Amino acid sequence: MNYQYVTVEKEDHLTLITLNRPEVMNALHPPAHVELGGIFDEFDADDSAWVAIVTGAGERAFSAGNDLKVTASGETFTDLKWKGGFAGITTRYDLTKPVIAAVNGVAMGGGFEIALACDIILASDNALFALPEPRVGLVAGAGGMHRLPRMVPFKYAMGMMLTGKRIDAKEAYRVGLVSEVVPQDKLMETARRWAGEILECAPISVRLSKQAAMANYHMSVEEAMQNPPSLFETFFHSEDRIEGPVAFAEKRKPNWKGR
Repeated sequence: MNYQYVTVEKEDHLTLITLNRPEVMNALHPPAHVELGGIFDEFDADDSAWVAIVTGAGERAFSAGNDLKVTASGETFTDLKWKGGFAGITTRYDLTKPVIAAVNGVAMGGGFEIALACDIILASDNALFALPEPRVGLVAGAGGMHRLPRMVPFKYAMGMMLTGKRIDAKEAYRVGLVSEVVPQDKLMETARRWAGEILECAPISVRLSKQAAMANYHMSVEEAMQNPPSLFETFFHSEDRIEGPVAFAEKRKPNWKGR
């Protein structure tokens, strides 16, 4: 399918999603959210799609967040509906497939919230992160106010949120937001490497691990152990659960079926 504001590439089990409004630093408006909602719907439903990478077009920005010029124009787009919240991902709590954010440059406001909603954040060395909404009379309502304090020390998160302070890639790595920082021309190569390492693992094991981590995050270890995720039964009866030990015993790479 051809999209106006996003590009999608599929390579075997990998889906590459690129926010494609570089003229406005990949800021998003409702028509772009509709496209992204549909893209993530398809990714979730496609049994052959195991991992996704999200990045931004151009060299300046991953995403500058909400397109404030469109907001200021007064156009409401009340007829547009989509699933998943901002960028089709920030309220997609039931997505068990892993998503990697490859942050190339600015990730502000909603752009940062997209990255926070992903499972792994990789950053170019010129990346910048912030939730600057209070500076323009808004709030980080697409999950930023809730996710950031859960991902970095609470007082550090409060400092960022109450001032709109920007941090660079090096600082984001230091506080644990980012898994790796690389030169911009190496970012997508790095993201593909991370995706490849995930794809070496059994898809059902990856999804169960993500579901368990996300669904039971608020529980004690004891409570979590007593509340297996919904995928556990699928995992217990999966072909891949048999294939892994057999491949190990036969000293060969597993042939994952994804079921």
